[in-house]
Amino acid sequence: MDLKDKVCVVTGAAQGLGRSFVEILLKNGSKVALIDVNKSLGNELKSTLDQEYGRDRTEFYLADVTSEEDFKGVLEKIVKTFGRIDILCNNAGIINEKHWEKTIAINLGGVVRGTYLALEHMKKENGGNGGVIVNVSSMAGLGPLPMAPIYTATKHGVVGFSRAMAAVSKLANYGVRINILCPWFVKTSLLSSMSSEEHIGSFFPLKGIAETMMQNRGCLEADVVAKAFLVLVKDESKNGDVLMIDPDEAVFVSFPERAKDFSTTPVSLE
Repeated sequence: MDLKDKVCVVTGAAQGLGRSFVEILLKNGSKVALIDVNKSLGNELKSTLDQEYGRDRTEFYLADVTSEEDFKGVLEKIVKTFGRIDILCNNAGIINEKHWEKTIAINLGGVVRGTYLALEHMKKENGGNGGVIVNVSSMAGLGPLPMAPIYTATKHGVVGFSRAMAAVSKLANYGVRINILCPWFVKTSLLSSMSSEEHIGSFFPLKGIAETMMQNRGCLEADVVAKAFLVLVKDESKNGDVLMIDPDEAVFVSFPERAKDFSTTPVSLE
């Protein structure tokens, strides 16, 4: 996919990974709509990007991905302003085990809502031009993060939902590819919340595991993850694909086609 003049939408765009996704899309010639709940950071980033890329390349929209009204209204404004949506990155996410309903609402509910709403504008049967949706999961979506079971559950959900929706999109000829990005720990503000009892909660005495894992393996830079994101966007052969990236490598993850093809150990039920 050639990204020049493509219209892209990034949630959680004001900082961290979202900001890196915005910047790499702009560097490749796209126009980008930034969605975030942080108004001051969003406006600040918009101002910075205007100076580097021009005022017409980006717009900032204040919205909460857990709100159907907010998200739907913002996407309609984006289509009205830019004419269409070619690329969506569902990136908004938090780690908060204490307020687990909020974590589920943002990390999984926001991805489901964003995917469904964007498809209404993107799928060819509705007059859209097709395109690609990249849903940001985590390596916690492929294996458990012991100190964060709710976060782990949401990221597993993102992987399962996205792979199923990719199959639906292909069968229904929507013309929209749906892929999943699963990064290791990234050097963003999200990391600091992993050592906070407010976010992890006193119920989980395993907070130190994260620090140990990061000391042993290191952390990813956000711009490295952005390059992996770009692979999922540009490679038109990729649909329903899961790209895992850690400090050592970036690899596509293979899944058995059927549940019974997983590695198994027989159990007697007698």
